[in-house]
Amino acid sequence: MSRNAQSEAAAMACLDAFMTAFNARDMQAFEQTFNFPSIRLASNTMRIINKGDQTQATFDHASLKEWDHSAWEKREIIHSGADKVHIDTRFTRYRKDGSIIGGFDSIYVVTCEDGHWGIKARSSFAP
Repeated sequence: MSRNAQSEAAAMACLDAFMTAFNARDMQAFEQTFNFPSIRLASNTMRIINKGDQTQATFDHASLKEWDHSAWEKREIIHSGADKVHIDTRFTRYRKDGSIIGGFDSIYVVTCEDGHWGIKARSSFAP
């Protein structure tokens, strides 16, 4: 399969914006990093996320109790085409003091729909 450098750059920019918005707890900017409906598979549960589903209450989840911020540790393109990119990732969650809560492997599928690059699906080992 051929690779698409332009799509890969757009998908990586989407993931940059995703992490920046999440760390800032800016739900409006965070929502802009998705193409809805979006799928999240984690803790052996599939969740379909629609526009407006993600709110400040997201940060009340037990898995984010001690969480202060996250950072990408790895982002490697698996496949890319004109309108879709698969990315093998690993991110780490940190406490405010910089200590590590945990690192989690994930696969992100970023798509271009109506000219907008956004996260369409993600499968993670994060809680």
